Order: sequence, then structure tokens, then C-alpha cells
Amino acid sequence: MNTLMDEARIALIQRRSSLRSLLRLTRTEAGAQGRGRAPDLVDDAGGKSAETVRARLSEREERELRDIDDALVRIEQGRFGHCARCGGAIGRHRLRAIPEARHCMACSEQVGR
Repeated sequence: MNTLMDEARIALIQRRSSLRSLLRLTRTEAGAQGRGRAPDLVDDAGGKSAETVRARLSEREERELRDIDDALVRIEQGRFGHCARCGGAIGRHRLRAIPEARHCMACSEQVGR
């Protein structure tokens, strides 16, 4: 599990860095669009739609960041690879695909995530 844990830690740290950069860029772009010329009604409708999409993306990215941070804590505490629900092992293939996974496949299906 040590090699898998090291691989997961590296992947999680890289993904966290990418997400933080993406969130900064999204917030910068949102701020820049808020300043500028007065939009007409068509521009305003498109702008509201783009704002909604950006907000939803930001929420998803922030949730993923929390999941990544939680996974890094589990690694540090020696709980990585154990299902938060049943305590059983999370499969290696699942952890390689989703290193921030909290649940084994069976529990994940029951939790609906």
C-alpha cells in the first residue's frame, strides 16, 4: 500500500494545485467581467448564464478540493484506503482512478455518490 499511497499523495497534490489555479483564474475572469461597459439585454442574459455556469463549476471544484484535502489527511493519519462507511479496504484500482475516494464500491453505490 505504501507505493499506492505515495502515488495517490502525488496525484492529489498535483490535482489540488491545478484546481486552485483554475479557481483563481475563474474568480479573476468573473471580476474582470463585472467591470466594463454597460451590457445590453442580450449580453446581460448571456452574462447571467455564464455566471451561473461559473458558479456551479466553482462549487464543484471547491467540493473536489475539500475531498482532496480530506484524502491527504487520511493519508497522514494512516486511514487511506479504508472505507469511511464499512471500514473495509477500498480496491487498488478504485484508489488509482479516484485517489480521494472515501468509500469502497459497495458502499459508494449505497451512498449514491
